[in-house]
Amino acid sequence: MVNSLFKRWQQRIGYGIADLSCNLVWQLISLYLMYFYTDVMGLPAYYVGIMFLITRLVDGVADVLMGLVIDNTSTRWGRCRPWLLIGAVPFGLLCVLVFYVPDFGITGKLIYAFVTYLCLSFIYTIVNIPFSAMLPFLTADSLERTTLSSVRILLGSLGSTIVAVATLPLVATLGHGDQNYGFLYTAIIFGIIATFFLIVSFKNVEEKIHITQERMTLARAWQGLKSNSPWKVFAFNIFLMWGAFFLQTGSLVYFFNYYVQSTELTSIIAGISTFVPLLGTLTVPFLANYLKKRHIYLFASTINLIGMGIMMLSGINHVCLILGAIILSVGHGQRLAIYFSMQADPVDYGVWKTGINTAGILTSINGFLGKVAMAGAGAITGFLLSSGGYVANAVQQPSALFAIKLCYLYIPAILIIASMFWIGRFYKLDDNYASIRAELDAKSRNAKDI
Repeated sequence: MVNSLFKRWQQRIGYGIADLSCNLVWQLISLYLMYFYTDVMGLPAYYVGIMFLITRLVDGVADVLMGLVIDNTSTRWGRCRPWLLIGAVPFGLLCVLVFYVPDFGITGKLIYAFVTYLCLSFIYTIVNIPFSAMLPFLTADSLERTTLSSVRILLGSLGSTIVAVATLPLVATLGHGDQNYGFLYTAIIFGIIATFFLIVSFKNVEEKIHITQERMTLARAWQGLKSNSPWKVFAFNIFLMWGAFFLQTGSLVYFFNYYVQSTELTSIIAGISTFVPLLGTLTVPFLANYLKKRHIYLFASTINLIGMGIMMLSGINHVCLILGAIILSVGHGQRLAIYFSMQADPVDYGVWKTGINTAGILTSINGFLGKVAMAGAGAITGFLLSSGGYVANAVQQPSALFAIKLCYLYIPAILIIASMFWIGRFYKLDDNYASIRAELDAKSRNAKDI
């Protein structure tokens, strides 16, 4: 009993620590990369937005290809687990290169930024798509999947919190006032830690669900996906949910540095936005015993929206902004935990419906759609900042401040409302998932008996 409990928690921690590793780098990019490019490297916001859009779309193709690679991978470690080890060192190295400022002109810096960012995104795909696709292979139990997802979000949020709270102080301390060196040395620290934890994750997870099937091709994958209606609903919602998230994270520094005019509050809110979701995540396993997954999603989104509303009405009042950020972040943590649990269920639906397991390709397409949402958010931010007359390291005119507020609060709120309508109206897998899972388990037992 004790050994079984230890094994379960070894798996849970091993699974979650990979997300901590990914978030050390991903959060550094989400929170600070656009600011680094515009205010440290000195690149025009408009061209950075275009670069983000092109990079994410190109990288999205790699996501789909990686999904096919996963579905055709067969090793003694499983389908997904080996890629954590393969990508660990390049992942940490490219994190460092992205935050290096070369001694080039603007054109040379743009090319360098494009190449290094694209390469980092590609290595992130090699690590994160297999990690995200791994959940259906770790357990067939729906509640355990929710627990695994919750632990993942807890540790992933811990990684995000470390980045949010420590980055700017590290930049100031290590750079001695020079942000070029400050960001570089900070990226070195996070890159080394990220590499180490990916190796730890590889050593501590085990794929227990093994599925033998025909070689996966694009045609076979399409056959498995075209009739998977729950996945189609889930996939469209990625644009809405992640679009709102990436708009907020990408404009957070601008909002508090220029609109609120408080660099101290920037670090506080960044810390809240990454640590407080842990509190929301802790409630999800409890809620899952009483509510369907889509109802948890709607409940969490409502809390998230209330927090946004408070911040909209707060002006530059620090106390009210902090209160709104806390409420917003609790809802975000709940929604994120149930989102990753929901992501695994359409895989089972597809197997039940067609007999084809598309875990790899489905997760990779979800990753691609998330990157499209990120690209769109980056492009929108860059376009609105440029249209509003944003000038780096200067007092902003009213039109630029309004553009910043649009990106940080107004557009994300609209997207969350749309997301709630979409999931509430069209996601129905919760209603018959238990019977689907029971049929799959029965077929698996019968196959073993033959």
